[in-house]
Amino acid sequence: MGTEERRRGILETARQDGSVDVNLLAERFQVAKETIRRDLHTLEEHGLVRRTHGGAYPVESAGFETTLAMRTTHHVPQKSRIAKAAADLLGDAETVFVDEGFTPQLIAEALPRDRPLTVVTASLAVATVLADAEKTAVLLLGGRLRGSTMATVDHWATRMLADFVIDLAYVGANGISRQYGLTTPDPAVGEVKAQAMRSARRRVFAGVHSKFGAVSFCRFAGVGDFEAIVTDTGLPSAEAQRYSLLGPNVIRV
Repeated sequence: MGTEERRRGILETARQDGSVDVNLLAERFQVAKETIRRDLHTLEEHGLVRRTHGGAYPVESAGFETTLAMRTTHHVPQKSRIAKAAADLLGDAETVFVDEGFTPQLIAEALPRDRPLTVVTASLAVATVLADAEKTAVLLLGGRLRGSTMATVDHWATRMLADFVIDLAYVGANGISRQYGLTTPDPAVGEVKAQAMRSARRRVFAGVHSKFGAVSFCRFAGVGDFEAIVTDTGLPSAEAQRYSLLGPNVIRV
């Protein structure tokens, strides 16, 4: 097997399994661990994976996006802490946009049930989480349903969202960087997120540390558009400070 074929195999495995391990890859491809590390380094330089201690995980791009099911298995403890901290930022908001994705779904679960609240969302998962909350009114945006994320997109969703003035938007992203802002692989998803940004008075980004420095295809917001960024302590404090200099309060939990 040649170098390029092996690297394609590594990338396919990462995208299929959600992550790869150096030891297992070396055994599978019958090469030295150092060879695999060089392969991962090259794939990272091309923006296809992000390396971790002992392995790597795939970076979402225009040609690849993880499913909602896959997201429910990665960084779950961190996402749970992030969701609770994000929900604590609700303040006196009465109308809330909750984005698609697993972390926003956890935010929805953490929202208070003892006060009147109106939640707007494109996510069927978020709507389902809140369906039995007696004091919460759920407005589900119409549109084309994306099976991979179970959320609606296209002009039906954006037109409906454009008619609202929302107190607070909880927004997710596939990548966030100081240079390129917040990005997502799919233009249709990016349009919904961009409209949520325009419709909301306040905006909070919630995402795990692995999102930082990652860049996807479609830019929908700048870092300075948010009042707060909520992430986990996997983001170094020095890097958090650099993001805070662009405007938002960076909260690490």
